Amino acid sequence: MRISPDEMILWQHGVFKINATIAYTWALMFVLVVGSWLVTRRLSIGLKHSRWQNTLEIVVLAIERQIADVGGRDPRRHIGYLGTLFLYVAAASLCTIIPGYEPPTGSLSTTAALALSVFVAVPLFGIGAQGLGDYLKSYFEPTVLMLPFNIISELSRTLSLAVRLFGNMMSGTVIVAILLAVTPLFFPIVMTALGLLTGMVQAYIFFILATVYIAAATRIRDPDSGENETTT
Repeated sequence: MRISPDEMILWQHGVFKINATIAYTWALMFVLVVGSWLVTRRLSIGLKHSRWQNTLEIVVLAIERQIADVGGRDPRRHIGYLGTLFLYVAAASLCTIIPGYEPPTGSLSTTAALALSVFVAVPLFGIGAQGLGDYLKSYFEPTVLMLPFNIISELSRTLSLAVRLFGNMMSGTVIVAILLAVTPLFFPIVMTALGLLTGMVQAYIFFILATVYIAAATRIRDPDSGENETTT
């Protein structure tokens, strides 16, 4: 039984190899890109919309609303990045219904890459909103003694993002594999359905945590009131 799709080697030549994680990741990205192009190629601003456009608008508005609820006053500034994160993790979970498919999010290398992207995106959005000087000052608040603790916080939350997503996605795959070996009829179907639900929940949690980190990084201090205010 494989713990991670990294262990499935599809092609190897010397030190170069392509495992299931790489193959499934690129396949999933290809499907998302082509699907996005097909859905958005004939958008209408009139009263009559296609079924796909209505679905797209529902998804986009729901993501914007969640970003705004977390604290972002300009959700469209971040929806491209945060929406992509959510859709990728959610699509990786939904594709588990395909026989032989293993979600790339069940690999620690994938979840670590997603967490590192958040680690890089947070200061980029923060610097864009506050400026380099003001953003770096936040590491010294409320006193300069907090600098090492703030740095450790940045690193630890990146690690927790990766391990949390990997653990939850991998555990579902392993449980289904065990049940397939023990009871190959009823229980695997139930656990697959439960795995789909768990995957969607994990996609939502990962999206919300990334949104919280970015919203916190893009807050600026109002010099008149002394309170933090999210940029517009």
